[in-house]
Amino acid sequence: MLTQAQKELHVTTSGPGCYPLTGAVTDWLAAIAAADGLLTLFCRHSSASLVIQENADPDVGRDLLDALDRLAPRDMRLYRHRTEGPDDMPAHIKAMLTGAHLAIPVRAGRPVLGTWQGVFLLEHRDRGSRRHVVCHYLGERR
Repeated sequence: MLTQAQKELHVTTSGPGCYPLTGAVTDWLAAIAAADGLLTLFCRHSSASLVIQENADPDVGRDLLDALDRLAPRDMRLYRHRTEGPDDMPAHIKAMLTGAHLAIPVRAGRPVLGTWQGVFLLEHRDRGSRRHVVCHYLGERR
């Protein structure tokens, strides 16, 4: 029989970076006795995003953030939207490029990720913030 569960994770950020979520998500799946199913994650912000990326070398995350900075530079002359400062419009572009949601299979209560993969929230704004990620599990329970 299929069941559903939801939880909202709160992530406090301190500026641009890759904030790991894999542990929190895995702990929640264990707490709800998940078995086999599908996990959906949704970031409730337009200036932060979710990615699955390498979790072994933190330089990968830093290089990805640098690449996003090159794609969407902090140059107010490039944008019409300037209300919230030079990092805001580039943050919206980066979030659009990387995405607000993920769908991850769950097998035997664990997210099915590759050996070197982890789930991260990407913070694109310069100032710290409290970010909200909705987790939704649909599947069997033990």
